[in-house]
Amino acid sequence: MSQENEGTANDGKALETSVDGTRYARIPLRTRVVMPDDDLDAIITEYAKDHVQAGDLLFVTEKIVAITQGRSYRLDEIQPRKLALFLSKYVTRTPYGIGLGMPETMEMALRECGTPRILFAAAVSAVTKAFGRRGDFYRVAGDKARAIDGPTKHTIPPYNQAVVLGPKNPREVAARVKTLIGGSAEVAVVDINDIGGNILGSTLDKDGERRLVKILKDNPLGQGLESTPLGIVRAV
Repeated sequence: MSQENEGTANDGKALETSVDGTRYARIPLRTRVVMPDDDLDAIITEYAKDHVQAGDLLFVTEKIVAITQGRSYRLDEIQPRKLALFLSKYVTRTPYGIGLGMPETMEMALRECGTPRILFAAAVSAVTKAFGRRGDFYRVAGDKARAIDGPTKHTIPPYNQAVVLGPKNPREVAARVKTLIGGSAEVAVVDINDIGGNILGSTLDKDGERRLVKILKDNPLGQGLESTPLGIVRAV
């Protein structure tokens, strides 16, 4: 397999970082655009398996896991209810992603998390925002809401016209991928963006997950047109 997809830093990102006195390489792996009819195991085998070494950690973005699970929806497939239209107006948008700040993504949050939970999260957020506190909506709504990706102008086609939900069973996915790549490296399914990140499922313990968030905090894979949905962390 060609080595062209390994080892080139994404624009504005560094290949190495230091955490707790150890330096780590973060190696992006470039792939073709992953589509809903693709098989995740085949993608891992084609683009990652031959690059992973013993002691590495392979991190997989939640988006390609969800896409291969059939959890992406074209905008024209989603009919937002009036409540979604109303609630989406009050979501703070950031330069890094639309989140639930559009009716289609809010509609999918209502379906994924349940209307009562989203309404409770909105009520809590309305109160705490008045006291200058931010982020309570997603803390209350939970990981399912936080993991929903909406389209932006920088999103790679065709997902610039789609909503992608969070993946199902990410811990089980991580365990399966670890076996697929030979078992000598750890695996994590990650939701990382330019303002933070979460480990949705992994073969690490909790300390390892916390360390991984630090290692990836500057989002070395990017979140636009890079087409690097896989990466390797390697101590150097």
